Amino acid sequence: MGYALSTIWYERQRFLPAILAVAFSAVLVAVQSGLVLGLLSVLSMPVDRAPADVWVAFPSVRSVDFGRPIPERWVSRLAAQPEVDRAEGAIIGFAPWTRQGANPARTTTQVCNVVGARLDPHSLAAPDVVRNSPELLAALAEPMAVAVDESELDRLGVRGVGDTAEVVGRRVRVTGLVSGCKSLGGPYLFCSLETARVLLGYQHDQVTYLVARCKNPGDAGAAARRMNGYPQLSAFTSDEFSARSRLHWLTTTKAGVAIGFTALLGLLVGAVVTSQTLFAATAASQREFATLRAMGIPKWRLKFSVLVQSFWVGLFGLALAAPITLALAEGANALGTAVRLHPYILLGSAAVTMLMALGSGMAALRSFQGVDPAHNIR
Repeated sequence: MGYALSTIWYERQRFLPAILAVAFSAVLVAVQSGLVLGLLSVLSMPVDRAPADVWVAFPSVRSVDFGRPIPERWVSRLAAQPEVDRAEGAIIGFAPWTRQGANPARTTTQVCNVVGARLDPHSLAAPDVVRNSPELLAALAEPMAVAVDESELDRLGVRGVGDTAEVVGRRVRVTGLVSGCKSLGGPYLFCSLETARVLLGYQHDQVTYLVARCKNPGDAGAAARRMNGYPQLSAFTSDEFSARSRLHWLTTTKAGVAIGFTALLGLLVGAVVTSQTLFAATAASQREFATLRAMGIPKWRLKFSVLVQSFWVGLFGLALAAPITLALAEGANALGTAVRLHPYILLGSAAVTMLMALGSGMAALRSFQGVDPAHNIR
């Protein structure tokens, strides 16, 4: 291992392209994966930012956006579970938003995602930015009042608090603004349960979801499994429902496939550059390897030294990629693009990149075909 490391140091200009290629691949894989996770986390925001531990919905619901009405009285079934501390209803669904302009060309239309929840600081379905603001809770208690993310004002065609628009022909008024709830699809409209029922055409005793908080969050799985015994319902823990929502959008929009293909292309480029660099370095050292073979060093040890070189190249590339990846993620987040570098993403990217580097080292072993102890006496 010392010989391989010394070779890299004394031939650092020759090995530098391989190290840079590995770093490029690691950065691309990590940032692209973090970008996919960040984009998909926006789609599961109603689940991720609510304190509920269990979500109960219509059977086979695919995503938090695609629930169907269920009777609110079924909340008693959820509240009766021994693990549950408190349960309530929530309403989430799509509805068209229209902001009339001075003329038809200036009229704004959007498909919005209505999120209706109980309005108090202990609400189980309201996101943190709503339930932690007493002023906003009071403002949303007004009939047909909604709150929107401040970054969505242009998309909705409004300037701020006090402006009005129509949702399914019903006039609503913006009474509050939140931040950090930007949507990849339709903008979120936060409101009371009563307002959500009107906007989505629900009956007075209907909700989209039954949500609950458990006495011990770790018992949410047991409560969900028991609720799944009812044929009219599907129950999930918050983590399961969040992952289910992300997976639905990942597979239906093909966004993950496109970004994954880009990351795969980066790995391919890195593998080719690393393999060719190691091959060239090994080929250039054939005279030295021939001398070592003549001294009785077995060929497998020489091949092992090339694999060790590929390991060090991968390790140096990852060390170079780490600060670059973090800096790019921080820059993207500052610009409003969510890049979530989960520890699993960082570890997975490092493992894939290291395997690529080792694979490149194995591909470079073909240069040993010309290593012959008699090479130096020709």
